[in-house]
Amino acid sequence: MNYRTLGRSGLKVSPLCLGCMSYGEAGAGTHAWTLSEAESQPFFRQALEAGINFFDTANVYSAGSSEEITGRALRKLARRDEIVVATKAFGPWRKAPNARGLSRKALFQAMDDSLQRLGMDYVDLYQIHRFDTETPVEETMEALHDLVKAGKTRYIGASSMAAWQFAKMQQVAEQHGWTRFIAMQPQVNLIYREEEREMLPLCQDQGVGVIPWSPLARGKLTRPWAAETHRSEHDLFGKQLYKAMEANDREIVGAVEALANARGVSMAQIALAWLLQKPAITSPIIGATKPAQLADALGALELNLDPEACAQLEALYQPHPVAGVYAPPGPDGKVSLTEEGLSA
Repeated sequence: MNYRTLGRSGLKVSPLCLGCMSYGEAGAGTHAWTLSEAESQPFFRQALEAGINFFDTANVYSAGSSEEITGRALRKLARRDEIVVATKAFGPWRKAPNARGLSRKALFQAMDDSLQRLGMDYVDLYQIHRFDTETPVEETMEALHDLVKAGKTRYIGASSMAAWQFAKMQQVAEQHGWTRFIAMQPQVNLIYREEEREMLPLCQDQGVGVIPWSPLARGKLTRPWAAETHRSEHDLFGKQLYKAMEANDREIVGAVEALANARGVSMAQIALAWLLQKPAITSPIIGATKPAQLADALGALELNLDPEACAQLEALYQPHPVAGVYAPPGPDGKVSLTEEGLSA
């Protein structure tokens, strides 16, 4: 395994991160397709044995049970100083005024709750799950800095938001001498490439590591278009996320299938290899509910795609509406699915 530094930090991470959203109490939260603790254990072992040292979860995944399962597995199977554990905060954990968001109060409580569920004294990377339009940037960045100084996290990161919002948060931290983000977790895959316009160039220029969520478009890039799985049938967030440009997405999936057949490899390997060759990308976050899926992802590390193959995959893409970012409650008080799901 060839490890990479995450941004301009000295933190070494594997070029694949195991996403732990797939592991949690079934029916808890918004995901009905997650694996139980017993079913989840082999994936942590398989990842560790392959050299993966990077694990990502969030406080809202399966109502917190993802953190519990992840913590117990890693405490049992790995040395704490050899692994990189990441979690996130922002989404509501209870229907109460301060039980969500990026206020100082919410972040401190969310961190303590996450550490308790993980059974750890600290996390390596603490990420804001989305941008909070209701909290001053200065309050959020100072609170994150104080969590670093308190020893509860080693580094901080962010997730899907507008590039200008991310730049603003970094500038506020720089201005006050507070801790800056070393990582950004946006949605990037062959059927959603909007982050190539501003976010990826910004991160590359500023030395921020990129750890994309949904690198396989929630499985759409791993199988022929008409094929269904248990997860795809029950993944309400995924159905909404890729609804706007289905005709174009179908064409791109077809191109992935054709190239995979020509190379004699899986579609997942083609889609991941395309992403891994981008210079801005550090470590895509992969989900696995079958051993073959994790093996496929590892196989992508050995697959080289030449410029001609990449151009072939990219040629069909058309601009997509922005998706997967937080939309604040509307006039009717309803929250969009993109925020409610927080599925990456």
